[in-house]
Amino acid sequence: MTDQTQHAIHKFMSGLVKRNPDEREFHQAVQEVVETLMPFIMENKKYKDACILERMTEPDRIITFRVCWEDDRGNIRVNRAWRVQFNNSIGPYKGGLRFHPSVTQSVLKFLGFEQVFKNSLTGLPMGGAKGGSNFNPKGKSDSEVMRFCQSLMVELRRHIGEHVDVPAGDIGVGSREISYLFGSYKRMENRYAGVLTGKGLQFGGSLGRTEATGYGCVYFAENMLNHINDSFSGKKVAISGSGNVATYAAEKAHELGATIVTLSDSSGFIHDPDGIDEEKLAFVKDLKEVRRGRISEYADKYSSATFTADARPWSVPVDIALPCATQNEIHIDDARNLVDNGVKVVAEGANMPTDLAATHHFQANKVLFGPGKASNAGGVAVSGLEQSQNALRLSWSHEEVDQRLQIIMRKIHEKCVYHGEADNYVDYVKGANIGGFIKVAEAMIAYGVV
Repeated sequence: MTDQTQHAIHKFMSGLVKRNPDEREFHQAVQEVVETLMPFIMENKKYKDACILERMTEPDRIITFRVCWEDDRGNIRVNRAWRVQFNNSIGPYKGGLRFHPSVTQSVLKFLGFEQVFKNSLTGLPMGGAKGGSNFNPKGKSDSEVMRFCQSLMVELRRHIGEHVDVPAGDIGVGSREISYLFGSYKRMENRYAGVLTGKGLQFGGSLGRTEATGYGCVYFAENMLNHINDSFSGKKVAISGSGNVATYAAEKAHELGATIVTLSDSSGFIHDPDGIDEEKLAFVKDLKEVRRGRISEYADKYSSATFTADARPWSVPVDIALPCATQNEIHIDDARNLVDNGVKVVAEGANMPTDLAATHHFQANKVLFGPGKASNAGGVAVSGLEQSQNALRLSWSHEEVDQRLQIIMRKIHEKCVYHGEADNYVDYVKGANIGGFIKVAEAMIAYGVV
């Protein structure tokens, strides 16, 4: 990288940090993109002259509002909620809703910014957005969650619509929450429309949506391996997390012949050298989805496994790592452990689970590294397919949805290779950033200064 390019990156980031103080997650997401996009923009004068990067890093709007609700004891509770509508140049805003105490404007801006590139890469007509609340659904009764969702939708409905903004689920927002939100929207608006995705199959949801992010991550990683004439067969795989993304990534990787040796939650990780097969995965799904238990119970049930408290699984020697838990779970020491132990592929199933120092370490050591905006795009891809099914008033089979998902992930991989391959190595971060940028940038230029 030239001194001129480094100066341009520094100048851009200094301005962004000044305009967006105390938003660490947003700064990190933009820094990762700017490092690879700036040289490309400096070589393409039309993007520089149109200030596309400056415009793309400024959300179209941020809606912040109060959500008041009543708990089961009759106490009035107050939460804050947001909808960050980042960019709708190529289609209606699209992005999930997250309910978690850690939700802040910075987190939602980072997620919305990433969503712009991710949605562009799918090839579907979807803009980027994200939303959510600092409400914590854990420990709440169904009635409390319902009252919160109904109160939130009173305000949110003013800003969404099937041709405007289509929210979906994310952390803390599953089928229960989407159902309450959709029911409330339908009643207040007095119409039935595909304004939310992740709906139940009984009222417009898509087969394959639950599995889509995990399956899509594995399909992308399989394409990465195929590109170097390799596959999942016979590989050892470390996976973090134990929710939908992690368990379905494990399911698909096992189906492709890999041995899954780790899963985790916020309490620690389990290591099972014998492999986590279909029977063991069924136990994990029941443990996490039905009984709301801790992953340590896996080690209590299966003698082949050990549980390590307050740690992540990146010290275990594996061929492939799939971080599927949360942002910034792989730090530089974790990256060094993985590289020293011979990891070949890292594909992000979560949003930005690898910090910048760790990302740079993987790239410097020629590890095939799939950034989340490419490798975890399967979820929003099938959300886009749900929108299409709603618009057409039909429902595709699980097999048809899965075939479409495989095609989308293959095309995303092709874009990454096209823009990121040099000297017999694919820089998937560069490929994903440039591939996602071009479509949105060309649309913005076509619209003029708006």
